[in-house]
Amino acid sequence: MEPRRIALAVVLMAAVLILTPYIFPTAKPAPGSTAVAADTLRDSVAAAAARVGSTTPTTAGASASAPVAGAVGDSLAAAASAPVLIDSTLVKTAVADYRTTNQGAALVGATMTRYQELSNRGRTKEGVVELAAAGDRLLSFRLVVPGDTIALDKQVFRTTESAANGVSTVRYETELAAVAGAARQVAISYSFQPDSYRVNIAAAVTGVPENSFLLVDLPRGFRSSEADTVEDQNHLAYAYKPELKSAEGVTFRSLDPGERRIEPGPISWAVAKNKYFMFGVLVPKGGTPFLEADFTGGPRVAKAATRGEATLVMPLKAGNAAFEAYVGPQEFKRLVAMGREFETSNPYGGWIQGIVQPFATMVITLLLWMKKTLGVSYGWILVIFGVAVRIILWPLNQRAMRSSMQMQRIQPELQAIQARHKGDPQKLQAAMMQVYKEHGMSPFSSLSGCLPMLIPLPVFFALFFVFQNTIEFRGVSFLWFPDISVKDPYYIIPVLVAITALVLSWLGMRGIKANEQQKMMMYLMPGMMLIFFINMASGLNLYYFIQNLASLPQQWLISRERSKAAPLVRG
Repeated sequence: MEPRRIALAVVLMAAVLILTPYIFPTAKPAPGSTAVAADTLRDSVAAAAARVGSTTPTTAGASASAPVAGAVGDSLAAAASAPVLIDSTLVKTAVADYRTTNQGAALVGATMTRYQELSNRGRTKEGVVELAAAGDRLLSFRLVVPGDTIALDKQVFRTTESAANGVSTVRYETELAAVAGAARQVAISYSFQPDSYRVNIAAAVTGVPENSFLLVDLPRGFRSSEADTVEDQNHLAYAYKPELKSAEGVTFRSLDPGERRIEPGPISWAVAKNKYFMFGVLVPKGGTPFLEADFTGGPRVAKAATRGEATLVMPLKAGNAAFEAYVGPQEFKRLVAMGREFETSNPYGGWIQGIVQPFATMVITLLLWMKKTLGVSYGWILVIFGVAVRIILWPLNQRAMRSSMQMQRIQPELQAIQARHKGDPQKLQAAMMQVYKEHGMSPFSSLSGCLPMLIPLPVFFALFFVFQNTIEFRGVSFLWFPDISVKDPYYIIPVLVAITALVLSWLGMRGIKANEQQKMMMYLMPGMMLIFFINMASGLNLYYFIQNLASLPQQWLISRERSKAAPLVRG
């Protein structure tokens, strides 16, 4: 009988567990009840924020500040009378829409209303660019006091909004747990500047000792709005500017997951960026610099480095800290206007940064000036720029080519002298110097002749890096290119670059008794150029094609001179 009793007991217990919820249902929380779970509220706010980011932007030029309406208000109506209410605030400026939340006084989203998303064919889509990745925050804070680190994203703040002289301000305030009888109050305010991507941020903390710090957490990633998502992800990086050194970059892929890199201060600014947009924090002019920058590699999906962590340490002076944020496109003029060498937030060139960065700055400045002055598309600007560079360098190239031609003419004479004085180095050197003197040349003539041909290289390298991040080229169509900032979808322009390079090589060999190695290089170099350029930005290919095309007349004229000139041979 014992087994039967056990089985009966199990059946009765299962029946009680199953039927109890139906017989005695749990009462749902009434409107205004504090029983609403915090995580449910957070999910409601996140969903509403995502919907706000997908709505059609208001007319550019509007400047207003208003709480997120509709979905957020409806989702949180049940908690309207609760002492703690999680909400989100939408601030509109003439150039962008920003979203903040009172949960942690964080900046959770930024919509670039003047920039459209690009499809995989390089054409614009209906949506506008949103910087924040789903579920991420662009800016959040932590408070460090002796013996404790407080994550402010766990705190819910009171919200106050105001506007004056076109500046919309959102202020957040809260009280933290008292320590040793002293209450700690935290206030964080955002002041959104009109017609600007600049936001002034100030924090005030009372009841904390002097050796307290504010930790400023930068974005962990960005939402891609580019035609080539993979390329956009490859540009994910942090950068920072030590006060006494040049800016340095830390790409997401340079850090292994969990790898930590600490850079000591003082630091003037730091940014998180993708290919065309960035989130940067800057110390005000004359303000207290950041003490340290801490970078950590994030987890990877399919070996792609799309996540990272960056934290800046800012001291609290008398409980106060202030800095500026730039949340917007990498527009060169706007970055220059920020001052503090902020335009170097794309540290070009790696180990040759000291050479490439100045050239990149000069090139982009010149291209923007040409655009403003001539008023034509950037495609034609690159054509004009390519021709202009060749015209300016024409005299130097002419001199270099003729010097090279002269060296080729006297080669038979030099070889004869070398054979004649093979066993006497002193007589050999004297005889060779005599030949150079008779023809107005020197042993360094070949080297000096090659130098002018190297002058276009810094410009080319500068353009190579400029095309990687210059948002002015983003989405610009020209001829059959849907976007000059991405590769030619039909691979026509890389092939034209290779063909013109082959013609230049053939003209360069004309009139020369070439050996087999030289003939092989004549065909090998264009092939290598095709491989190198095939996935480069179509605008960069266009510039190099125009360079080759503009070089053909000069190369043809020199080849004619070389064909007519007979080698000099003495008995």
